[in-house]
Amino acid sequence: MRAIGGGTCRNRIRSRGTLDLLVVEILENARHTDEYLRYSVKELRVATVTFDREPFAYSESQKEHLNTTRIVTTGTPETASTSSFENLQDSDANPCKLTYSKTLFAAAVVGIAGGVVATVYYFVLENLLELVWHTGRESLVALFPAWLPPWNYIWLVPTLGGLGVGLCLYFLGLPGEMAIAIDRVHDSGQLEPEQTPGMIATSLVSITAGGSLGPEAPLVQINGSIGSWIAQKLNLTLTSTRVLTFCGMGAALSAFFCDPIGGPLFALEIPHRRGLEYYEAIIPAMVAGICSFAVFRIGTGLAVGGIYNFGRFGDLPTLSWVHLAEGLLLGIVGALAGVLFIGIFRALNWAIQKIEHRHILLAVLGGLGIGWIAVLFPATLFFSEQQIETQLLAKSASYGVTMLLCLCLAKMVAICFTIHGGFRGGFIFPLFFAGASLGLAIAFGVPAVHPTIAVLCCMAAINVAITKTPVSTTIILTVLSDTTILPVIAIASFTSFLITSNIGLLKTQRARTVEFPVRPCTRGHY
Repeated sequence: MRAIGGGTCRNRIRSRGTLDLLVVEILENARHTDEYLRYSVKELRVATVTFDREPFAYSESQKEHLNTTRIVTTGTPETASTSSFENLQDSDANPCKLTYSKTLFAAAVVGIAGGVVATVYYFVLENLLELVWHTGRESLVALFPAWLPPWNYIWLVPTLGGLGVGLCLYFLGLPGEMAIAIDRVHDSGQLEPEQTPGMIATSLVSITAGGSLGPEAPLVQINGSIGSWIAQKLNLTLTSTRVLTFCGMGAALSAFFCDPIGGPLFALEIPHRRGLEYYEAIIPAMVAGICSFAVFRIGTGLAVGGIYNFGRFGDLPTLSWVHLAEGLLLGIVGALAGVLFIGIFRALNWAIQKIEHRHILLAVLGGLGIGWIAVLFPATLFFSEQQIETQLLAKSASYGVTMLLCLCLAKMVAICFTIHGGFRGGFIFPLFFAGASLGLAIAFGVPAVHPTIAVLCCMAAINVAITKTPVSTTIILTVLSDTTILPVIAIASFTSFLITSNIGLLKTQRARTVEFPVRPCTRGHY
């Protein structure tokens, strides 16, 4: 890409990554202000740059769009004005920036809509799970031949579900995964509504088939795109558009996590690797989260409060410095478990490189892997929101340390099979399950550590190692567990955060402003 110099200069973006969109964003924002573009050559001097991107971050159509985008500018080193934007949405009217009161009102509207969407999604998903794994299971198993034992249903459903996922991906396209959603929030401030139908269909098949991914990712895509759509209709500025997108994302996670504060904070933390930065969206996202939480709870009739019963492990001790030290050590152990998960994920990614574009085959193989892991370890099936209580905590007395460690490892592998198989969903509760298994193993192996402290600290640490969300994870787990050990969970969370700050799974997590290399302005083509 050539720099803007004296006279007239035509620039063609050829780099393949986020820098393209950043430059477009700079010019587009300035074009839509009341002032002329008056960037000095220092501000707009961009030489040939390439920003490496993980292969999965962009689809072929997105790469084609980036490679064909043109920016045409005219001006001098001291003044430059945009004369044409090809392949970019253009608007005759200047975009608006909402006042604070209007922003809160729009956030409430997005939150209410998000609560309705979450409620509908919840009932559809619950009915599908009931049909496939309960009422439908009895009817289908009765049709099995005598030589096929009923337990084969456990691996047949995920395998056939993998075929369904592959067909959805083939016919409906590849809906953006979390890494792509993060990239779009940084670059354009919005999620694409066009990908919502594909995400809904693929995620419903993925979760119903027993994949180790939950509904948070599809709900984030749906509700985030609602916020983006409203911003587009109101012709809002980039900043206001991003705020409403975050409102939609926060509304989704508020309903999913049963937490109107932790959910929105999670949506604001996850785009970054080292802490929340879009501070202007905090209050609007929480307003949306509160509205969504209320609508979802009223609509579903679910109780408000914790969903895990840690009372079975006895009363919690009065916290002392010993328990704070335990939080530190458990945070280290959970961080190492998170690093192990990242290693397994990358190893599997390397193993499937030769067939990574054969989506149907990958989905079937992924479903087959999920199914056979579930045959060996039934507790690993599904996305684990309920299984943490019903299959792990409630049955903890029947497990030994070795079995719990095997469950932790098996769940990690199941998550990797699910993601690399092309299944769509979020991995928060599956990671919580792996952490809970690890925590119970530690508590049983070291009786001096209270099981509640061990479980919650390991759940927090392994999740933070992957998502880099120490604040929201601490709040969410405190709410879900209905306990009073927030300081200990916080220590485990931030210990894991500090240890793994340079190790990440979501490559698109980054700071709000990206620094990129600059070369002197030169003439001629490259």
